[in-house]
Amino acid sequence: MKYPQIDQSLFILNRKNFNKQLKDNSLAIFNANDEFPRSGDQNFIFKQNPDLFYLSGIDQEQTILLIYPDCPNPMYREVLFLRQTNDYIKVWEGYKYTKDQAKSASGITSIYWLEDFDNILHSIVHYADHIYLNSNENDRYAHTVPHRDLRFIDQMRSKYPLHHYERSAPIMRNLRAHKSDVEIELTKKACAITRDAFIRVLKFTKPGVKEYEIEAEIIHEFIRQGATGHAYTPIIASGHNANILHYNDNNQTCNAGDVILFDFGAEYANYNADMSRSIPVSGHFTARQKDVYNSVLHVMKEAIKLLRAGTVWNTYHEEVGELMTEQLINLKLISTSDVKNQSASYPAYKKYFMHGTSHHLGIDVHDFAGRYTPFAEGNILTVEPGIYIPEEGLGIRLENNILITANGNIDLMADIPLEAEEIEDIMNS
Repeated sequence: MKYPQIDQSLFILNRKNFNKQLKDNSLAIFNANDEFPRSGDQNFIFKQNPDLFYLSGIDQEQTILLIYPDCPNPMYREVLFLRQTNDYIKVWEGYKYTKDQAKSASGITSIYWLEDFDNILHSIVHYADHIYLNSNENDRYAHTVPHRDLRFIDQMRSKYPLHHYERSAPIMRNLRAHKSDVEIELTKKACAITRDAFIRVLKFTKPGVKEYEIEAEIIHEFIRQGATGHAYTPIIASGHNANILHYNDNNQTCNAGDVILFDFGAEYANYNADMSRSIPVSGHFTARQKDVYNSVLHVMKEAIKLLRAGTVWNTYHEEVGELMTEQLINLKLISTSDVKNQSASYPAYKKYFMHGTSHHLGIDVHDFAGRYTPFAEGNILTVEPGIYIPEEGLGIRLENNILITANGNIDLMADIPLEAEEIEDIMNS
């Protein structure tokens, strides 16, 4: 791991909170993510199942976590099963958790090798009434691959058909949305690394550079500071490319007079930053570019004020839509007549601002949380309005990460350059 070990108190607390939500005499099982093949003899870089990491702090493939708070045998109330290392693995793959290291990371005292899982499970499962199993219920995701969680569900139902099966996901959805102090600090670290990468980019960018050269500067700074890497595939979209919302070819030349739309963030200790900025290739915005930029900035600042405990998603996005409508009228992109005749399902502003304004942020970039659950203290959300004008070859998006607290919002990216003049000053310093 590139990051220092996280204090086990975080994962002990997370398990305690999870256990409180279980039905009496319940057993829960969480599996590590699959290792996905990339080519004939290589896998993609492993990414841990976020729910397993949230409850254990174990960042290793082929891990299983078993939780059974009411187990009649105290040894098996919390159990970790790990892939056992050997001399061959040490030579070819390197570091794997020892039992003592896993205890230190997770706060779990009962650690076994994977080969013991079936026997231990079978020795206690018949004493449980309910079995909680995990699956990915993020509503941005659709199952197209029979991954480990789905295969395991089939195996359990086949072996133990008469138990009452329950879903862990609704519990995790509520728990993960609220960030503890430790999680907030890890997110701040990811934001700080992202800030330094952005400032590096501001000093590097000039007409004639390739988008991928800028991407190289970003990953250099990420890795230099101990980030795992990108939180998601970075967007370096110059000129017309900025109107492709998920553009990530990053292979074009950045031309004088164009604006580059960035969307990138560092991943640190499995926690993520998510930042968007838009900068002028030549170091100065044109008058029109700055007008559009400041319109997006205005919507962003006002939207941040709207993020408060108790606000519901739909109301929030409707209010942001009204803010954006006003700005688009001022920019003469839409008219009052367009607004008067707009469809309720597709308001006029959607022509130039077609995506949502916010999403939860955490172990997943689009973190697991309830779409219909009001915002609450401890939530971290993005705020990312944008205006996209294909006919002008211009796209502007700005995005910061906001923590909701009892005393108001805290912008975790408040120290990242945002004002147009500040960006110009750094680029020309």
